Amino acid sequence: MTGRHAPETPADTRVLHQAAAICLAYPDAAFRAGLPLLRRALAAVRHEAGQPLREFADHAAGEPDAALTAHYVETFDFTNRHSLHLSWWTDGDTRRRGEALLRFKDAYREHGMEHAGEDLPDFLPVVLEFAAATGSDALLRDHRPALELLRLALTERGTPYARVLDAVCATLPGASPKDRAAAHALARGGPPREDVGLDSAPYGHLGMLPVLTGER
Repeated sequence: MTGRHAPETPADTRVLHQAAAICLAYPDAAFRAGLPLLRRALAAVRHEAGQPLREFADHAAGEPDAALTAHYVETFDFTNRHSLHLSWWTDGDTRRRGEALLRFKDAYREHGMEHAGEDLPDFLPVVLEFAAATGSDALLRDHRPALELLRLALTERGTPYARVLDAVCATLPGASPKDRAAAHALARGGPPREDVGLDSAPYGHLGMLPVLTGER
């Protein structure tokens, strides 16, 4: 292939994180309405991670609403093997998970953001929106093993959502593990389990941010 492209910019990464957050959220009517804007924004991104997100957005645009929502529920709501909650991958169903959730909230507060709503603070779309809003990928880098294990699990399932995780991991430094064994080594054995009760107090959702439109 010949020709030159404009260089990647930090703004590209923020758009990618915001776009991935939208793609991983429940595909409701607002998601459908926002797809044209999402696709226009991704078309302008030069980062290599833009391609898998464009592929997913194209897939979503061509799917009937009922089929897309049913696939989302089947993929993410019936098994922890595809959990979008990052602390599950690091702390599983253990007593330590409550402390992990507090660390996410503290990270948001350090940037002047308060987490409130229905979703837990470790919910990947929320973390991605935070990264888009602040330009900081620290939480994503800290949870790289979780992201890679999720990416591999979705790839093994053969779901188009795997392309979204391909994109997220491609925005982070370093190469992705090639297989589950390497990802588990990175994660030091994967998420532990412990049969204890967890407080399910409501946390929240940061809300969709205006990164795609360039508003402030």
